[in-house]
Amino acid sequence: MPTAKNASKVAADLDTPTDLSADAVEKVSKALNVLLADAFALYLKTKNFHWHISGRHFRDYHLMLDEQSDQIFATTDALAERVRKVGGTTIRSIGQIAKLQTIKDNDESYVPPREMLRELMNDNKKVAAAMRKAHKIIDAAEDVASASLLENFIDETERRTWFLFEASRQEGGNEE
Repeated sequence: MPTAKNASKVAADLDTPTDLSADAVEKVSKALNVLLADAFALYLKTKNFHWHISGRHFRDYHLMLDEQSDQIFATTDALAERVRKVGGTTIRSIGQIAKLQTIKDNDESYVPPREMLRELMNDNKKVAAAMRKAHKIIDAAEDVASASLLENFIDETERRTWFLFEASRQEGGNEE
């Protein structure tokens, strides 16, 4: 059911019918688009660290970060399609991602491996918290499908956080 308010923000050909109110579409879309921007930012940071990891645990960390980056990237399409399914529009460019992301980039020429893992652990914790916050907005809009999607993504994010925590722990006082 396209509405006049929603139609003014979405091109007529993209105005997906929904039973959500225009206000709910706007709030859900906004919340999901921030999560989407953070997913892209976290994906690229994880890939950056995957490409630049070094040290005695290189193979283990390299493979773990590759696996995690694939998992993060897999969330992007589901988040963007969810926005479209509820009648919103989603991210269109890297510039828009940069405006919406809350995850900070890391452009340092060298980051020690343990610091990489800790930074990614903290970023994943931040993403899980943002997903919980978005879940509350989505619950208020009675968007059960988006809530369900986020519940699964929260679990995956907590798993990444756990693995990064365990991998970054010092063993016997040795950092690397």
